[in-house]
Amino acid sequence: MTPGWSIGEDVAPFRWVHIDGRENEASAALDRADMALPDTVRQNLLAMETRPRCQSMGEGVLINLRGLRLHPDDDGDALVSIRMWAERGRVVSVCFRQLAGLDELRQRMEQGAYCDPGDLIAALALEISHRLDPVVADLGDQVDECELSLSGDTLHLRRHIARARSAAIGYRRFIVPQRQALEAMAQLPQDWLEDDDRVHLREAADRFARMSEELEAVRERSALLHEQITDLRAEKIDRRSLIVAIVALIFLPLTFVTGLFGMNVDGIPYAHHPASFWVVTGFSLFVGLAVGLAFVAARWFRV
Repeated sequence: MTPGWSIGEDVAPFRWVHIDGRENEASAALDRADMALPDTVRQNLLAMETRPRCQSMGEGVLINLRGLRLHPDDDGDALVSIRMWAERGRVVSVCFRQLAGLDELRQRMEQGAYCDPGDLIAALALEISHRLDPVVADLGDQVDECELSLSGDTLHLRRHIARARSAAIGYRRFIVPQRQALEAMAQLPQDWLEDDDRVHLREAADRFARMSEELEAVRERSALLHEQITDLRAEKIDRRSLIVAIVALIFLPLTFVTGLFGMNVDGIPYAHHPASFWVVTGFSLFVGLAVGLAFVAARWFRV
């Protein structure tokens, strides 16, 4: 039994065979005689690590795409891979994790919406871009909110910005080569690729190009926000250090006066005079006020 599903057995022009790579029988299913897959194709369909790419092999095309995972809590990359071998009348695909939108594509296939491999692959690319577009837009909105809240809790902002930047880098890693793979497929000379299929492939490639530009903007804006937050924190530290320095400089001469008159030795002038305490206190206040006014005149408080 094939560890997946097959659509179109009763329809001669086109058949789609999808295999769940997590099943133990996946490799045996690709080795079956009725599959008639070249060894290179079989090895690429079972490869664990893949990047989006498109490679023409005789009358067929080997293409890998990446889309959002069906279950957000799954481990691994946020974009899961689907490996496909397309030739006249047939598409063989393999997934090691569940891809969002694949069930909807299967339902439309069962309803006869796709007549050839070009239709199916173009529809899959558009479905992936349709689901991924709001996720990329949400990253941009998160950066916008961080920019508006720049004067608030910087520690909270740093965490949000770091998550948005990390997600943008992770998505862009696959979206850029995916655009290139779709553009390359749209230019292949295979006769089973019709003109409308090429148009849809280029449309999907344009969507991924726009998303890659948006992700690059998110990455650059996040880096700029991080620098601004670092500058703001450094400025706050400088202001607080300046206040501490001013207070210390004001009390420095007062410390000298109190230390001088607080020595427990004989011969201190006016030690037994009844007004000595108030004279020293007034003198200390005068010195502190004078130093403070000197700092105000020097505009230290405005730095």
